[in-house]
Amino acid sequence: MTAFLHDNFVPVMFAGLLFFLLTGFPVAFALAATGLFFGFIGMEIGLFPDNLFQALPLRVFGIMQNDTLLAIPFFTLMGIVLERSRMAEDLLDTVGQVFGPVRGGLAFAVVLVGALLAATTGVVAAAVISMGLISLPIMLRYGYNRAIATGVITASGTLAQVVPPSLVLIVLADQLGRSVGDMYAGALVPSLLLIGLYLIFIAAVALLRPSWVPALPPEARIYREDNGASGHRSLLVLLVLVTLAGWGWAQVHGQVLNPLLGRAADVAAPTDEVVVLSTTVAALLALLLAGLNRLLRLGLLSRLAEQFTFVLIPPLVLIFLVLGTIFLGVATPTEGGAMGAVGALIMAALKRRLSWTIVRQALENSTKLSIFVLFILIGSTVFSFTFNAADGHIWVEHLFDAIPGGVIGFLVVVNLLVFVLGFFIDFFEIAFIVVPLLAPVADKMGIDLIWFGAILAMNLQTSFLTPPFGFALFYLRSVAAREDYTDAVTGRRIPAVKTTQIYQGSIAFIVLQLIMVAVLMWQPQLVTGNIQKAVEGDMDAVRQQLLEIPVGNEEDGANPWGEEATEPQAEGDGADPAPAAEDAAPQEDDPMEALKREMQERKP
Repeated sequence: MTAFLHDNFVPVMFAGLLFFLLTGFPVAFALAATGLFFGFIGMEIGLFPDNLFQALPLRVFGIMQNDTLLAIPFFTLMGIVLERSRMAEDLLDTVGQVFGPVRGGLAFAVVLVGALLAATTGVVAAAVISMGLISLPIMLRYGYNRAIATGVITASGTLAQVVPPSLVLIVLADQLGRSVGDMYAGALVPSLLLIGLYLIFIAAVALLRPSWVPALPPEARIYREDNGASGHRSLLVLLVLVTLAGWGWAQVHGQVLNPLLGRAADVAAPTDEVVVLSTTVAALLALLLAGLNRLLRLGLLSRLAEQFTFVLIPPLVLIFLVLGTIFLGVATPTEGGAMGAVGALIMAALKRRLSWTIVRQALENSTKLSIFVLFILIGSTVFSFTFNAADGHIWVEHLFDAIPGGVIGFLVVVNLLVFVLGFFIDFFEIAFIVVPLLAPVADKMGIDLIWFGAILAMNLQTSFLTPPFGFALFYLRSVAAREDYTDAVTGRRIPAVKTTQIYQGSIAFIVLQLIMVAVLMWQPQLVTGNIQKAVEGDMDAVRQQLLEIPVGNEEDGANPWGEEATEPQAEGDGADPAPAAEDAAPQEDDPMEALKREMQERKP
């Protein structure tokens, strides 16, 4: 038995972890228990030294001192405050009125509001439940196809997993050992493309099956002018004006900010930075014009345009200020999250919707989520401690040796594994259990880990939609009508929403997400093209500059490297000739070490 355990320790350890998970034991404690249990077994059979866990307390303290993880409670607090202040209700009502006259308009509104909620609340449960309570009854009232209605709500709610500032991206960046800011920049374009893919799908349904996504009838459009106009023309003029202002800023962005940020005048600013700040300028201009119009009673904007501006622009400005400061390098993600939390409190207070009850609930939920994440991270650290001590990372590498296709083959297998695991376990658990095992293999194969993380984030989003344990499906099921009811507006009898209809609605959007995963695997520049590369130093130029620095004189015997001056030993004084022979032998050396010796040789 001892010999068997010695030869098959890693697979037996995996089996032990599965056993603990299948018993229903909490994941954090299952991971820690598996690591400790098999660590002590390994000591007993002589596989590990007796002091194996001596460094474990330092690892745990290192996790608790990780500043990056502070972004999680800050962004969670920001999201919960905005959600409790009924921002989702205002957004859905306003955006639904803007797109209502168009076929599929309510579905378009749900996707756009879902994207906005993803970038502000970042909480899937809040987004799905809010849109399920507000939008689903209206969709059913006006004859939307059940699968389309439920699928749009659940899929739009899960955008919080991939749209920055996402908690998943923070966790993945921490596990992959990469910057959260780079992970946000890498995920920005893919998340926007996924939102666009959703909108294209709805537009295709509206063209091919118009009866599935009807427009709002005239009596359901509440924002009208005194002359009966809808107000869309005024809104369109405002949007064109602020779009031109944003475009104008994009043209001069580099000229204005490059000197302030210490960049060369001819260096092109990153695309994500330009997009975020140009949109911020456009949003601030719209808010200023709408405010002046209302304050001075100019009457230049319609009711719809004013409502759209005052409801949509403040959260947009908050999002862009948070992301803009991160992309500019002015603030770290943790500092950006703190700024976002303060901004959310200010927005809620200005709307007179901030109360002690809301603050207490937000603080309690933020604390619970942070503790949950930390416990899973500590448990996974204990597990990986024993796993790596048994050379488990080498065992994992060997598992992928026989996979054909190189990098693409590896990515396909990994994504299939993550997709299947998403049917059964939570995305946090996948991030803390699977990613630390796969990241070293990906790094060794030369895969950019930001690209790898963006692909995994897009894949992990499907775990919320895949039956039977997709959380977004459960959230919608909890608020969707379980029995037939009479609609309060039309007086018609509305059939109950079946669980099978919710499951059917998720299928099309799962396919869209998998298409985006494939696109990212095929076009890595969609991720890596938005990340600023570090400027590589020219060692010859550095050497020349250092050689021009005075290195001391004969009197003080100064040594720029802070070492004591040594006198050369004469031959025959008993010195060991081996070091001299080694120094004389030509060998490849660290450039900085060679430069150091060159500086020492120049000392008088």
